[in-house]
Amino acid sequence: MVMDLRSWMAATPELVRIDEPLSVRHEITAVQHGIEKASRAPLLFQRPLLLNGSVSSTPVLTNVTARRDLLTRLLGLPNRRTARPLSERLTCTHAPNRVAPPEHLIELGGDNPAASLPVLWQHEGDPGPYLTAAHATTIDPDSEIDNTAVQRVWVKDGREWPYFPYPSSHNWKNIEKWWARGEDAPIALWIGHHPAVLMGTQVKVDYPVSHWPSAGALLGEPLRLMQTVVRGSWLMVPSEAEIIVEGVVPRNHRVQEGPFGEFTGYAGEATHSPVIRVERVRMRPGAVYHDFASGLSDALVPDDLLIEAKLFEIASRVSPEVLDVHLPSYGRRFWAFVETRPLSQAAARALLNELLEFRRTKFVVLFDEGVNLHDPTAILETIATRSQPGRDFLERSGLPGSALDPSLPLGDGRSGKLGIDATWNGGRRPPVNRVPPVVLRHDEVQAAIEQCRGKA
Repeated sequence: MVMDLRSWMAATPELVRIDEPLSVRHEITAVQHGIEKASRAPLLFQRPLLLNGSVSSTPVLTNVTARRDLLTRLLGLPNRRTARPLSERLTCTHAPNRVAPPEHLIELGGDNPAASLPVLWQHEGDPGPYLTAAHATTIDPDSEIDNTAVQRVWVKDGREWPYFPYPSSHNWKNIEKWWARGEDAPIALWIGHHPAVLMGTQVKVDYPVSHWPSAGALLGEPLRLMQTVVRGSWLMVPSEAEIIVEGVVPRNHRVQEGPFGEFTGYAGEATHSPVIRVERVRMRPGAVYHDFASGLSDALVPDDLLIEAKLFEIASRVSPEVLDVHLPSYGRRFWAFVETRPLSQAAARALLNELLEFRRTKFVVLFDEGVNLHDPTAILETIATRSQPGRDFLERSGLPGSALDPSLPLGDGRSGKLGIDATWNGGRRPPVNRVPPVVLRHDEVQAAIEQCRGKA
């Protein structure tokens, strides 16, 4: 069986199919906000309403990656202590296979080729509808190695769509190389694939390194690639992608873009960004439009898992005592929790320093083995009772951070960072308050507990 988005949909009983017509402007995203603290089930909106009020024949699929348990189960990974097995899995890469393009792809033409696509206008601060799950693929003209990243694209009427390649991204580096040659940068956007592929193309790799082998590592088999129409085998995209956009990023052409609701949960500032000049838009018959809800778990969980694996790799080079790394989605990619066997104060300090150098971290906390990194109550209690600010807090300044961090001055990508050693650190370990376990099992005690639960 071919691994694609449709095979995943067919095999996912948690998928909720919604027949109620809902607008692409805020209403579909409002449903995701409404269930963010509850089920976070994957959602298929079968009758999305376009901005002109008509019903689109293309359904909208979202919340595909909102639940960590569904994603780890799909990948055959444990839901807790995921970092080590995921890091190991990513070493088992598969080179992609090249296949013939599928027959009967539908061409969307005209002056406004995206007019029939249910592109979501997510939040009230956004200037219009955005592609949020478009995987942008570019080529390094020197090495001819491709790069893929999820990057936002504002879909405006016509064929010029403002595009935000993050300033430190490999795609932006590729685009600048083309511009330095006096040429427009070729680009392809592809939307919709199996969740393992969606996640695999977000793996943190060096430059220039293709993401296709990492996608194969998570898929468990080689990713199938097909050539694009305009650039042929020189620029490839996944053959099972639901929607493919081909174009160029015209050299030295920038327009106003944004503001846009970011992963932080806050609107980022407007930017002066490049555009994609669209040349071809094609889609599979019966295509499904995939969307990430920016700032919600849907967009946070895949990156959280991959950063966990990357930080585990970094931490393991510093200390063999590291057991796990966890990024909670409520931490907005800024908090990293590390579980470790006993370390000396010097070893703990060295580990914190190394992890704080990683651009995606802002707060890193070390915990003893056995602390549940997925329990916010346990996290706060442990920090409160096992650390001293003057002794166990490591403050750094001027380190690489995220320019999208709303606590930083506009356009500043250098961040202050904090490491906390919340392990016992060789100090005293007073006994935990508890009643004798045998007393908890007394029939009278259990009966009283059940009576109290019944009143809750």
